Amino acid sequence: MQLIPESSQAFKMWSIRLAITSAALGALEATLPLWENDLPGGVFAGLSSAVAVAAAVARVIRQKNIA
Repeated sequence: MQLIPESSQAFKMWSIRLAITSAALGALEATLPLWENDLPGGVFAGLSSAVAVAAAVARVIRQKNIA
């Protein structure tokens, strides 16, 4: 396995940032019963799905701040 040349700048990549956000939302899902009365139905699932799809799309878009 070889890393991409830009791997040292991974945290500048939007795909990495969005993947981390998606993972954090997945972890928060365990606490959903604690605050589901404050959140309209389907909002959390929609947000999680949107972030995951955005991470996949961001992976194929050229990012100018990466060398």
